[in-house]
Amino acid sequence: MVKPSKQIIRPYGDRRDDGMVQLSFTLPVPLSEKAKEAAAQFTKQMGFTDVKVAAAERAADQYTFFVVYARSAVSLDYAEIDVPEVVVRKMGFNDLNALIKEKVGRRIVVFGACTGTDTHTVGIDAILNMKGYAGDYGLERYPGFEAFNLGSQVPNEDLIKRSMAKQADAILVSQVVTQRDVHKDNSRQFIDAAKAAGIHGKTLLLLGGPRVDHKLALELGFDAGFGAGTKPSDVANYIVHAVLKKEGKESQDSHYQGEPT
Repeated sequence: MVKPSKQIIRPYGDRRDDGMVQLSFTLPVPLSEKAKEAAAQFTKQMGFTDVKVAAAERAADQYTFFVVYARSAVSLDYAEIDVPEVVVRKMGFNDLNALIKEKVGRRIVVFGACTGTDTHTVGIDAILNMKGYAGDYGLERYPGFEAFNLGSQVPNEDLIKRSMAKQADAILVSQVVTQRDVHKDNSRQFIDAAKAAGIHGKTLLLLGGPRVDHKLALELGFDAGFGAGTKPSDVANYIVHAVLKKEGKESQDSHYQGEPT
């Protein structure tokens, strides 16, 4: 394999390669000029120069939120970065349903829930509910899917048990709350439960959320990960092509790629 030529990049602010970045953080001190200086010194101690505290606002009692502009001398070779991606040549709503009917020959069963103590359903609703998101239909709208949205605060074991009862092709786990990496802990517990139930490696296991990407999902033991901005059609296309690949029916022109690159 030919090694790609170097592609050195730096952050861009006012002009290319000027190294300017924007940082935001909270310090446990009340809003004051001293607090602003503390934010500036904190930023400088991280190695930044030309530090400017652009905004400082009271976040709560004894807490101040800062927005800081600063310059970084760090650069990196973009050509050296290798990250796993979910790549599927997307098909439209009608074409995808026609493909399911022709190649799968049945409705694809999908279960989804926001598991653990997480109460936020906005993500799983956007993907599964008929209305969908940003004009993009949810899986409930697809004739080729049989989608079950179990809502929030669903125990991992319950989601798996109900999915198995319907012989689900795919399970979607949504994790919105991320404080102290609770989303990672709960996702690991789900994978442990899936292994104990014997469905890991058999049923498609997908992870979604604002702090989720494909790399993290693979590391946690899922088949794919979907982050912020994901549309229902992205997930629908991935599931269909993954099911076809699993059944040995994937066509050469579908450009399915769910593994690390």
